[in-house]
Amino acid sequence: MRLCVSKSNHRSEYIYKDYDYIQRTNMNTKIKSIIIEDEEPARDLIKNYLSEYNEIEIAGEFADGFSGLKAINEMKPDLVFLDIQMPKLTGFEVLELAEHHPIIIFITAFDQYAIQAFEASAVDYLLKPYSRERFLTALTKAKEKFTNLAKNESQIKSVLQTIDDKPETIDRIAVRTGRKINVIPSGDIIYLEADGDYVKIHTGSGSYLKEKTMKFFESHLDPGKFIRIHRSYIANIDFIQRLEYYDKENYAAILKNNHHLKVSSSGYKLLRSALNLD
Repeated sequence: MRLCVSKSNHRSEYIYKDYDYIQRTNMNTKIKSIIIEDEEPARDLIKNYLSEYNEIEIAGEFADGFSGLKAINEMKPDLVFLDIQMPKLTGFEVLELAEHHPIIIFITAFDQYAIQAFEASAVDYLLKPYSRERFLTALTKAKEKFTNLAKNESQIKSVLQTIDDKPETIDRIAVRTGRKINVIPSGDIIYLEADGDYVKIHTGSGSYLKEKTMKFFESHLDPGKFIRIHRSYIANIDFIQRLEYYDKENYAAILKNNHHLKVSSSGYKLLRSALNLD
């Protein structure tokens, strides 16, 4: 008998029961799956391949990351076929923002960094175009993950961390505030502020928390616009009005909204160079 997995009502604790994994609730419950893929032919292909498997229920299909993320959180599927390259939200952004953590079968066109992340984390994936046989292999491996959900979640975190480490400049930040998702263009960011285990992103329309590090944003935002002016602040030079002497070797950046940010001596040197004040 295979182990089957169900969730308790206490946070995300997993309970393992000695049933066949397809019969997870004594009721021959099917594996609830959803497809998140922006190309209709690709969704049709997945549905065609899944038609052979009565134990898998297709509960929905979604053509963009926003609707897919909402479906993951509300429908709580067991299995998700997730395309990486999508409009609105990428597959990686969907995973980062999801509150529910199902088994994932990643689908991607050729993407060097995505493939490296999957392989480094020992995560299986489908590279377009893929055959029925390759789909079956990925599905079989996904089914096996139901017996070790902790390992699955660890692998997903590893994939996201590897993607975070890639040398790429980001032009937007996706944040979740309660049930609402906001995508913030980098040009709208006035400054970023360290806030414990989070970074507070300040914009003209409000402030948002993101569970990232200042180091991440320092290395991923456009270095020509975003300057680490202090250990607690990264400022967008487009919103800096002037620099003022603060005390000793410290200075203050006066923003266009009249907000004052401390500037360290090293940050002052970077700012003078970025603002062409040398």
